[in-house]
Amino acid sequence: MKREELTEKILDIKREHNWSWKYITSEIGGVSEIIIVGALLGQMKLVKPLARKAAALFGLSELEERMLNEVPHRGSPMPPTDPLLYRFFEMVMVNGPAWKALIEEEFGDGIMSAIDFDLQIEREPNPKGDRVKLTMSGKFLPYKYYGAEQGVPELGYKED
Repeated sequence: MKREELTEKILDIKREHNWSWKYITSEIGGVSEIIIVGALLGQMKLVKPLARKAAALFGLSELEERMLNEVPHRGSPMPPTDPLLYRFFEMVMVNGPAWKALIEEEFGDGIMSAIDFDLQIEREPNPKGDRVKLTMSGKFLPYKYYGAEQGVPELGYKED
């Protein structure tokens, strides 16, 4: 079985039982719902205890449970063709340079981690139509200036 086939099997079971992602993530628990859903869709891995819970919930075999614990090949074709995913891509293309400039001005020369990272999704009621509220929090990782000599900073933190 390929990982894509396991994803389709999980989605078929979800449909068959009419389960919501909220139900599934509450049954598995242990980490962010984004990590659980991502793992069930093949983009993340579940640690062994959570893979075991997911396998029990979905009635998966031991081999399929082990697949949920494997490090996946992550990512999708660029640019994305799904309209919702494309809008995220578009936000980065249009706003990315400004986000980069503002982050660097505040923190220095570095990046925001996508590994030591958290994302919260909320519904924000609005009379003109509910809004999607995303809150991202990623650790700042300064670039290391290799071979820095005395008096030269070793890391790219903001200089006073």
